[in-house]
Amino acid sequence: MIKPEQLAPMIDHTLLRPDARPEEIERLCHEARENGFAAVCVNSCYVPLVSRLLKGSPVKVCTVVGFPLGAASTESKAFEAEWAVGQGAQEVDMVMNMGWFKAGEMERVQEDMAAVVKASTGAVVKVILETCLLTGEEIRRACALAERAGARFVKTSTGFSSGGATVEAVKIMKESVGQRLMVKASGGIRDLASALAMVEAGADRIGTSSGVKILRGA
Repeated sequence: MIKPEQLAPMIDHTLLRPDARPEEIERLCHEARENGFAAVCVNSCYVPLVSRLLKGSPVKVCTVVGFPLGAASTESKAFEAEWAVGQGAQEVDMVMNMGWFKAGEMERVQEDMAAVVKASTGAVVKVILETCLLTGEEIRRACALAERAGARFVKTSTGFSSGGATVEAVKIMKESVGQRLMVKASGGIRDLASALAMVEAGADRIGTSSGVKILRGA
């Protein structure tokens, strides 16, 4: 069982609110460096700022693409990813196209993912599945598409839909990808018990805006 003090290097310190101000992003970066978090995850407009503030730090710069709906065109997702990586993003969390997936257009969904992977030129790509909208079998199918597209992670949630991460969804994802891909749990993880439960279920990374609070709980 993981110890609470081992959690910090697994946390993506996150601020994706639409009204997030530059001074809040600066504080986020300071907290990430101070606590030794894995990454700072922000909307793409803040990537240049975060890249500057984290320069020389082991904390990674992470951004989101096609966020939070996943329904932007493939071309715009790819452009956003390419631009963000050019500005210093080292990790890209893209949202799967849920409408195409639900319509059974699996080839288009995989091509959408693959286009972002290609545009990210070596950055780590995490595919957000929005598991609250999927059945267990659909989660497995989405994981397979992400793997074939070349993603490095599958991720539970945006935190902006009808639900967040669940232990059950994380377990299904980990069973689906094994050691080939990593799993990021995000959405509604606000305390130590929840974070530890996700790790025990198979999460390799935790996305949360409550990272400092979680560590204090440890």
